[in-house]
Amino acid sequence: MRFIRDRSIAFKLFLLLFTCNFLVFLLVLGNNYRMSRRVVLEDVRVKADLLTRSISSRIRTVLSPVEAVVRNLTGTVERFYLEGDDLFKAVRGVVEDNPDIFGSAVAMEPGALPGAPDCFAPYAYRDSGRILTTFLDCDSYRYVERDWYRIPRLLERAVWSEPYFDEGGGDILMSTYSVPLYRDIQGRRRFAGIVTSDISLAWLQELVSSIRVEQSGYAFLLSAKGTLLTHPISDLVMNKTMFGMARLEGDPRVVDVGQAMVRGEHGFVPWVSLSTQEEGWLAFAPVEVGGWSLGVFFPEKELMESVNRLTRNALLLGSGGFLALLGIVFLAAHSMTRPLRELAQSTVEIAEGNLDAVLPEVRSLDEIGRLTRAFEHMTQALKEHIRRLTEATRARERIESELSIARDIQMGILPKLFPPFPEEHQVDIYAVILPAREVGGDFYDFYRVDSDRICFVIGDVSGKGVPASLFMAVAKTLIKAAVGGGLGPGDALRRVNEELAEENEACMFVTVFLGIIDLRTGGIEYANGGHNRPFVLPKQGEIAVLPPSNGAVVGALEGLDYETGGAFLKEGDTLLLYTDGVTEALNEQLELFTEARLKRLLEDVRAKSLKDTAARIVSEVKAFAGAAEQADDITLLALTYYGDQGRNDGGSQDTARRIEQGRTTHDET
Repeated sequence: MRFIRDRSIAFKLFLLLFTCNFLVFLLVLGNNYRMSRRVVLEDVRVKADLLTRSISSRIRTVLSPVEAVVRNLTGTVERFYLEGDDLFKAVRGVVEDNPDIFGSAVAMEPGALPGAPDCFAPYAYRDSGRILTTFLDCDSYRYVERDWYRIPRLLERAVWSEPYFDEGGGDILMSTYSVPLYRDIQGRRRFAGIVTSDISLAWLQELVSSIRVEQSGYAFLLSAKGTLLTHPISDLVMNKTMFGMARLEGDPRVVDVGQAMVRGEHGFVPWVSLSTQEEGWLAFAPVEVGGWSLGVFFPEKELMESVNRLTRNALLLGSGGFLALLGIVFLAAHSMTRPLRELAQSTVEIAEGNLDAVLPEVRSLDEIGRLTRAFEHMTQALKEHIRRLTEATRARERIESELSIARDIQMGILPKLFPPFPEEHQVDIYAVILPAREVGGDFYDFYRVDSDRICFVIGDVSGKGVPASLFMAVAKTLIKAAVGGGLGPGDALRRVNEELAEENEACMFVTVFLGIIDLRTGGIEYANGGHNRPFVLPKQGEIAVLPPSNGAVVGALEGLDYETGGAFLKEGDTLLLYTDGVTEALNEQLELFTEARLKRLLEDVRAKSLKDTAARIVSEVKAFAGAAEQADDITLLALTYYGDQGRNDGGSQDTARRIEQGRTTHDET
């Protein structure tokens, strides 16, 4: 099937037409042969019926007068009580007057004639053109035991005997027609003997043998008991029955046919010649005289010779026409598909990138012409599409290059060296950011406010992409400027909010957590502008979040106040700041990572370094999301306070005082 599927359209068309025409040709030829065969068989059936009827009629023409003569003789003997010489004269006259009768006898029942011998059976017969008479005695011939005597006596009706060789009588192969003889003795009708006429089967054999059916057909005659009376194989005559032949041949059909013939039925059945083993048909019909049946064999090969010759001629003529038609179809298919082959070659060139490949000339607007026009339109459309795609690719590459530069710039303004203050042993800081796009809106920062304080900040701008990145850069710069101007966390966020909210037509905003830690005491001042509250990981004790510090998102509305809160970190405590890209990360089932899951994770990693802690959190968030796309930037900032017992000056007292004020404000709130 793959071989055919990969061939050309011309080949497929040729193969299709060849197959269809070949099947139609075979169907027509087979139907013609079948119809011709049926006509011939019907003709043979009619011919066989006429032939068997004709032969049966000829046999009946001979035998019927014999039966009439015997019945007349019987009536004469009964009516006139013929005896002695009168019986001799009667039987001699029957033979003289009827040339078809070989011999005739009146076999009296022993003791039926008064004064006559016990066995009295005068017999006249033909011998070399003469008519001789004799007696059938009871000693050597014993006629009373012969079938031609016993059977009609027992049946009390006239019968034809089975053919037999009459040794001691006529000494020939014959069949006898026997009629019972009765006489009235003392007022009672009693059996007195048998009146017979014999016919020689030689003429019957000649008659049946003279039947010719084609070259090897033949006829045969079957007796009432199934004995072969005539047959082309002379050894079978009088030696075999149809049933014996069935056992010899091992064919049960012979038995069925033999039984049908013995029953006197008509038939026309398939047959195999016993002499030539040829196949053919056997027609059989009863003779209706003597209970015999005639069979005629018709050889199939000879009968069907005309049909076979006609079929061969039709096959030769049809094959010639069929091949001529296929040649025309092949040339037509080859011619019709030439433009397709040329178009296919041009298509290969187009597929290889040569959009200027020459297409076949359109000579007509048939399917091939329309397909060629479609390819012309396609090549022009491809050229235009490639031109536009090239321009779009260049623009996209330019944008991607600019975004890459923007990413580099964005990442460049974020601190990347860790530890950031190697000369400071009181504190350690580590941060990581994973933008959801080329550039993002999250940011973090940390820097010295003075020699004893460090500012740290984390933020998340609304939106994504370049606008968020620009808004983030502005917010980060404004926060650093406000803190550098000496403002505390709350005041710094208030100033940044005013500046961002002014002429904010895009309505963008940023959530910010801003804190300042005093390295001498671990005290923290912080302000929260709508951001997630950081986790505190104490060296010992339960993980918690920083106390709330009220404040809305930064940049959305003018005139907002931001509260400054405060807290202390003990030696070894860690502060973890994060954006909602961590807790609101989604998996494929649209489930959130949640703060509760983050808190449980922090329980496992609190003893690790800041870098390992950040790496573990990022890894767990990615594993949770699985194949789900990252929807938001992921940013972490972790700070651990180690303390410094050697430093204790006025600055620490001032920081403690401000933290206490912040707590007081928070408590009042």
